[in-house]
Amino acid sequence: MRLYYLLLLLTLTVLAYGQTDNRENQQKYAVKIKKATGPIHLDGRLRETDWETADVASDFWQKTPRDDIKASLRTEMRLTYDDDFLYVSAVCFDSTNHIVTTLKRDIGFWSGDGVGVILDPLNEATAGFMFCTNPYGVQTDVALGGGTGSEHYGGEWDNRWFVETQISPDRWTVEMAIPFKTLRYETGRSTWGINFIRNDKKNNRQDGWAQVPRQFWFIDLGYAGQLQWDAAPKKVNGNISVIPYVNTNLAKNFEENTPTDYDFDVGVDAKIALSSSLNLDLTVNPDFSQVEVDQQVTNLTRFSIFLPERRTFFIENSDIFSNFGIPIARPFFSRRIGLDADGQSVPITYGARVSGNITSGTRIGLMNVQTKSSGEQLAQNYSAAVVNQRIFGRSLIKGLFVNRQSFEDGDLVKNDYNRNASLEFNYQNLDGTWQGWAGYHHSFKHDVKEDNAFTSVGTAYSSRNFSALFDWSSVGTNYFADVGFVNRVENYDAIRDTTIRLGYNNFYLPIDFRYVPENATVVNGYFVGLESGLTFDPNFKFVERSHFLGAGLEFKNSSEFSIGYQNNEIDLRFPFSFTDGEPLPAGRYQHNRIGFEYGSDERKLFQFGLEANTGGFYNGNLHSASAEFSYRRQPWGNFGFEVEYNRLEFPEAYGEATIWAFSPRIEISFNRNLFLTTFLQYNTQADNFNVNTRFQWRFAPMSDVFLVYTDNYAVNMFGPKNRALVLKVNYWLVL
Repeated sequence: MRLYYLLLLLTLTVLAYGQTDNRENQQKYAVKIKKATGPIHLDGRLRETDWETADVASDFWQKTPRDDIKASLRTEMRLTYDDDFLYVSAVCFDSTNHIVTTLKRDIGFWSGDGVGVILDPLNEATAGFMFCTNPYGVQTDVALGGGTGSEHYGGEWDNRWFVETQISPDRWTVEMAIPFKTLRYETGRSTWGINFIRNDKKNNRQDGWAQVPRQFWFIDLGYAGQLQWDAAPKKVNGNISVIPYVNTNLAKNFEENTPTDYDFDVGVDAKIALSSSLNLDLTVNPDFSQVEVDQQVTNLTRFSIFLPERRTFFIENSDIFSNFGIPIARPFFSRRIGLDADGQSVPITYGARVSGNITSGTRIGLMNVQTKSSGEQLAQNYSAAVVNQRIFGRSLIKGLFVNRQSFEDGDLVKNDYNRNASLEFNYQNLDGTWQGWAGYHHSFKHDVKEDNAFTSVGTAYSSRNFSALFDWSSVGTNYFADVGFVNRVENYDAIRDTTIRLGYNNFYLPIDFRYVPENATVVNGYFVGLESGLTFDPNFKFVERSHFLGAGLEFKNSSEFSIGYQNNEIDLRFPFSFTDGEPLPAGRYQHNRIGFEYGSDERKLFQFGLEANTGGFYNGNLHSASAEFSYRRQPWGNFGFEVEYNRLEFPEAYGEATIWAFSPRIEISFNRNLFLTTFLQYNTQADNFNVNTRFQWRFAPMSDVFLVYTDNYAVNMFGPKNRALVLKVNYWLVL
């Protein structure tokens, strides 16, 4: 009943605004595109007549640090097309002293000089694409959701498109060719959303064509201008891509002292366009050995750490499934698919996903994945269905259903299942300054009938200088999300060596103030922020509170400095241990911590970052420090080293501990298609030393040869744990 009134209140608020989709930038910024009269030769030189006669988008605005003045460097963008490709060209006036951090695809665009185009083919500010490059022609492609946060930035998305560049003494030029088969669009629509962006890293600035307020990211599709076609793009026939792979590997498990295992696998992925805006993805016996290993993270909390999804099959349109709930409670998290209870990978037999728009305002997603049995874990089937309906301009009504079902010998296990149903309403006004949300999530599990819901309601406001958010969430003790991520519910009791489930009510309130001076010579901006969190049990008995006060400076040379003070109070419900000593007893603890953080000039070849914190930690003390150093041999080499130190000191009975983590990294780019990466991780908390070396040769568009060597050692005795050598070849075939 509470949720009903909250939804009703938000709906009435939206209706009171009486919105129509009249985004201001759609009226102010427009660029026309007409069909090419001759072939476009992709060489970055812009010598074709069609470029000379094309409409020009220039007169850019500065985005950061200030958003109210014109860009100091001139940028000219043009577009044309033929039956197969959308062509985008750029002329970026500049000196030759470019900042390019790497030649590796999808890496370093925001930290170097670059230019890009943002496309919203449906012009509904709900989903789009970003295609970017730098002076050396390194590609970055991103799938975009409708908002401005990182959850709407699908940087792992990859697809086929082409780019070439040329560098001259006073400018660099770009030609992009984006296949219509790569885009998802609605036939008959002659107006798309569009924006152009440019990184001017040497001057620590960002520029954009359609003006975007500095508090929002460039990816916010609500600020796109108009791309006006002379004729709406036609449907592309035969939009099918097949990506077969062959994999062979050698593996040795030293801990179990088993013989060296040789394995040979074949599999296939496919992308099939059901319509110009709806796509079917298929995978049979997928292999993710080429995906980079997770970074080992020191965990000094009582709960699990959230690690991002990296596997390619789950990436495209992943936001439509994953953006339910709040960061600490997600009813769907694809990373849980294909893992057992210990976090070890389980073979996936097949997967299928349909995603995209069925109308301009309706976006759907359907997913089904089947895994094999592994060890004590039975075979599992995972299904998800989601629908997003756009209303009132930029607002959404969303529904999600998720199902996990066990199978044994081909038959379902009747009582081994978990199902989740979610309904959310997300309000956003047209300029994005106000947001509101309300959601109800219900789980279904055998013999669980009570306390199995999760609700959340909140609002947020963001202006050029001030932002604030308030969220209240209530997670039931028996809310299970086997295909999701729900933090804080499972509490470990170190005395009884068991886990106790306990629901909670959580209040979260961050407030930030930023000031950008107009005529400062050293500082780009000042910021101060207060972040508060309060947690209670289901009966609103106090569990934990945290208050953080921080302030900092952003300098014109791109360096940053910040300081912070944190006050914490915890009612520890169950004994817990952070060392080899006795567990800390249940009870009330208070502690305070102070710290600072500094990041050096990002434009320099040598960069470093420092962070240090000290103060109380439960009934003891915690002293932490970390440092990150990197050297860039532009543009072919990146050499980095990270070190983290934590010293825990408790009263004698509860022990003490020193935790170290080291992470050297070497990246060599021989050219835009040949790479060697070596990543070492030494972590005393995880008792692991890991070596991961990956050689990648992109021998054709989106087609690769991978040779991956990985080795793990126990830290204490430095003995081998497991070792593997993998050779994988995949080829992207367009039919």
